[in-house]
Amino acid sequence: MSHTKTSYVCLPCRASYKQPYAGTHRRLCPGCARPLVHAGSAFAAPPRRDRRAWRTLSVLLNAGVRFHKSCCGGPGYRPRTLREVRERMAYARATGEPFARSLVRCGCELV
Repeated sequence: MSHTKTSYVCLPCRASYKQPYAGTHRRLCPGCARPLVHAGSAFAAPPRRDRRAWRTLSVLLNAGVRFHKSCCGGPGYRPRTLREVRERMAYARATGEPFARSLVRCGCELV
């Protein structure tokens, strides 16, 4: 049985690497030797030149949001712009909901 590969991300280098899941084993970026962040098996990296998308991704990963496949296919809703992130931050402050949970809430559920 082969092991499924998952994505690891280096935010400073704006690079993504598909590697076998290592559990608690720490992976290092081959470019800068900093620790890689486990992004999940359903992660699709934005183009390296798209700084705004990488900044949004940085907020998501630092908040603990990952991109794992669910039973229905993909990882579900994830904000794509900083504007969407700011809207969800305001929603989290107004409702008291945890920030990570408000980030993955669909826009239609924000009232």
